[in-house]
Amino acid sequence: MRRIKHIVFWLIVIGIILLLFSSHVIAEDIFQRQRHELVNIIKDDVVRTRAFLNQESLDERVLDAIGKVPRHEFVPADQRPYAYDNRPLPIGYGQTISQPYIVAIMTDLLKPKKTDRVLEIGTGSGYQAAILAELVDNVYTIEIVKELAAKAAENLKRTGYDTVHARTGDGYYGWETAAPFDGIIVTAVASHIPPPLIKQLKPNGRMIIPVGGQFMMQYLTLVIKDSDNKVSTRQILPVRFVPLTGKH
Repeated sequence: MRRIKHIVFWLIVIGIILLLFSSHVIAEDIFQRQRHELVNIIKDDVVRTRAFLNQESLDERVLDAIGKVPRHEFVPADQRPYAYDNRPLPIGYGQTISQPYIVAIMTDLLKPKKTDRVLEIGTGSGYQAAILAELVDNVYTIEIVKELAAKAAENLKRTGYDTVHARTGDGYYGWETAAPFDGIIVTAVASHIPPPLIKQLKPNGRMIIPVGGQFMMQYLTLVIKDSDNKVSTRQILPVRFVPLTGKH
């Protein structure tokens, strides 16, 4: 009798494990389909905004990264049902994870190469850093909110992006000891382009940053430094970002 109870107990345990595993597999399959649908939505949005972007499509490598990185792992639990909606989502501390379309075009505008060294200002939950890690060998990211920085590090490690170099600090001043960078991406709006970031950009490097005011018009701005260190800028399209914070 005792042996029968023992067998029944383990059959129940195995059944529960199989049920949990099956649920996980089903959920991952749903998330994968949602990412595929999201990529198609982004493609359509790019076509609709081609007059701003001056192009009708994005680099397939960027779209592949959007289709691969599990955005649901970078949002709070209560936001997971909306993880693959093409819109920003709250991640706490007054911050948001950017709209996937914006993440895609900002990444594409950097024209990332595998051997690049890229700096991100505003880690948030770590999603943009994960996208970059799919495309370049060296990603450096700075977050000023220490609680978010800790959570982002946890998110990146859990999802296998533990080679991203992350720290807490004021991104306005960049990461001088790791400079220069082939690309810099800023995920919060600034009233001007921070001079330290321009200085840390390599010749022939590119920076993408929203410029404007918290309650004023903001424009996603492309900054290019040529081989002679001459800097030029181009406004891409109107956007809405949370403000870049810090002592500056």
